[in-house]
Amino acid sequence: MNDQIHSDGSDHEHGELGDAEYAEFMELAAQEGFDPEEVEGALGAAGHGPLPVLAVVGRPNVGKSTLVNRIIGRREAVVQDKPGVTRDRVSYEAEWAGRRFKVMDTGGWEQDVLGLDASVAAQAEYAIETADAVVFVVDATVGATDTDEAVVKLLRRAGKPVVLCANKVDGQSGEADATALWSLGLGEPYPVSSLHGRGTGDMLDAVLEALPDAPEQKFGTTLGGPRRIALIGRPNVGKSSLLNKVAGEDRVVVNEQAGTTRDPVDELIKLGGITWKFIDTAGIRRRVHLQEGADYYASLRTAAAVEKAEVAVILIDSSESISVQDQRIITMAVDAGRAIVVAFNKWDTLDEERRYYLEREIETELAQIAWAPRVNVSALTGRHMEKLVPAIETAIEGWETRVPTGRLNAFLGEIVASHPHPIRGGKQPRILFGTQAGTKPPRFVLFASGFLEHGYRRFVERRLREEFGFEGTPIHISVRVREKRGRNK
Repeated sequence: MNDQIHSDGSDHEHGELGDAEYAEFMELAAQEGFDPEEVEGALGAAGHGPLPVLAVVGRPNVGKSTLVNRIIGRREAVVQDKPGVTRDRVSYEAEWAGRRFKVMDTGGWEQDVLGLDASVAAQAEYAIETADAVVFVVDATVGATDTDEAVVKLLRRAGKPVVLCANKVDGQSGEADATALWSLGLGEPYPVSSLHGRGTGDMLDAVLEALPDAPEQKFGTTLGGPRRIALIGRPNVGKSSLLNKVAGEDRVVVNEQAGTTRDPVDELIKLGGITWKFIDTAGIRRRVHLQEGADYYASLRTAAAVEKAEVAVILIDSSESISVQDQRIITMAVDAGRAIVVAFNKWDTLDEERRYYLEREIETELAQIAWAPRVNVSALTGRHMEKLVPAIETAIEGWETRVPTGRLNAFLGEIVASHPHPIRGGKQPRILFGTQAGTKPPRFVLFASGFLEHGYRRFVERRLREEFGFEGTPIHISVRVREKRGRNK
């Protein structure tokens, strides 16, 4: 059933609704007094597939994070002169001229031990590898430096479309500085002031021309090659050991020096009769004097791996307490909308006391992903490795599940009848109808007579999982409220 719906609507302008289902749905929306354009906009917002990725690269202190904030229209990327500022997130959703895309901020972290050129090039390399297009930011007031030239060489090798941003051009007097950047050989430099917004519109128009409508690899299609699995987790959790164990040989060399080598090449591994592409993020090791930088560097690698993957296998060291860093990595995978499996490594080292406390930690610290399949493994001994593939397959199945609109609305009707929304301010909002506009992950749009409280939305999500499964996948629920003018049917 799901396959039929996918083939009917996967490339359709109505998200994943086929023509007949869309027509029926729009008739229902009209009966309930919703504006057709509003409904179509809601379906478009929820029905998009994987978004193209734009990487913002350049040396430190050229204004990358300020530009990212300008592109996404809000202040989320941390802007600070001090290098090494740790960020929880490095990618954000943005929209320009009706097109949605993801922006990856590579920050301005500088690792003195390796030298400026090496650290900037390494950061740029990870972001460029993931991106569909690149904005290369240069400080027009300084001009092209040797470090800028090094990044240009990387960009040429990568072969990705590049938009050259000449930043810090605050007025007409700075236009000549921007013109000098033609010498980089990357085409027209767009004069921009990311601080004041000057020139960003023209630059974003060029970005839209450079970005594809969708990423080259489409998730879950037969043409997309092997399923892509990202092994993510904090440093020293056993990612390399796990990859070596599932591969049956030592494919990954663990380097103890922080950030000196590139990530290993993605590995094709046959497990359970199926070939998988494992995307490893090993290679980061903490050093006390580089803790902030190494954490950010690890976040960048993790974000790059997650963007390339369909499933995130999150490794957690069961012998240690679940950390804030573990939770950040989990949040990154959930926000990216990937299927998720949680693997507790080093399980063979636990005594009864630690096992008891770990179970309590899981209940409290990992409540946000209680729906994710869990496997208890040992990368060292190979214990329970055979359970990894079934867990991954379960997560993918949930990630791709779609509920037909008719069945969903019958289910929503039962919820409204048996568990109505609490009365607030003398009014009782209710869900009128809804649809699942997208998969990978499942994305629902609910149309309601009034604002639905967050707790009630969580209740709806929990009941959706109980009724339809969705094991191993985040669920996105958006709500559209009927305007007063539309109450007359």
